[in-house]
Amino acid sequence: MTPQTLALVRLIVQSRTGVVVDPDREYLILHRLAPVARREGFDSVDALLSAIRTQRDQRLMWAVADGMIPTESAFFRDGTPFNQFRDVLLPSLASSRRSGPIKIWSAGCGTGEEPYSLAMLVDAEQARHMATPVEIYASDLSERCLTKAQAGIYTQADIQRGLPARQLVQHFTKQDAHWHLSASIRRQVRWRRLNLIADLSPIGRFDVIFCRYVLEAFDGPTRKQVLEQLAGVLNPEGYLVLGDTETVLGLTEAFSPVSGQRGVFVRGWQRAMAA
Repeated sequence: MTPQTLALVRLIVQSRTGVVVDPDREYLILHRLAPVARREGFDSVDALLSAIRTQRDQRLMWAVADGMIPTESAFFRDGTPFNQFRDVLLPSLASSRRSGPIKIWSAGCGTGEEPYSLAMLVDAEQARHMATPVEIYASDLSERCLTKAQAGIYTQADIQRGLPARQLVQHFTKQDAHWHLSASIRRQVRWRRLNLIADLSPIGRFDVIFCRYVLEAFDGPTRKQVLEQLAGVLNPEGYLVLGDTETVLGLTEAFSPVSGQRGVFVRGWQRAMAA
């Protein structure tokens, strides 16, 4: 790829999604865009990008942007955040809730493993003792990811990446070479295509926001923008859950970490000190 072509890809992706494409990882760009080129009827990635350059086709530009959105996902990824959600965050919110459901949002949900993991935990807690209703929302900008997520059909490789055997037996059935998630768990999640760099105020407010390993794809100013937008849609007593290696420090004062809860943040410094 020429420097001009690389620059075009970076401009298309960052202007539409906020995702920064590393120009030194040409192999990754070609790997992700090759299926896009084939789906759109082009012989090569270069042919696809040449058509975009000459035709300025917005649909093709969005296809490129979609193809470059990071999609890494796994059931119960890293383990600890889900244990914290089950053992600390959910009980805390349920004990203080006087009316209305607890609302959870998986922002940048990829192919659905994260919101479905949360739905399985909520299902188990409600079966045991928790009477408070819970609503789970999930969003992603990638249409291809949302299509797979809503279908709830996963490969053996998908299943082997973190899903406990108990959850597999309880909630999945094997059909040919794929595992199908039960309708009861799929019905617990409400889906929406959403761009995190757009105005988030119309989507409502939430008690827990999972936004794990999404911010790392953005540059510093975009991370700050997204974090402050997330603060605007998080209830005052709510929680933001980031990836294990992610932080708000040096980016914004809208959030601060909760002592003893890895990757968990609350709005403002005063509440965090008292938590």
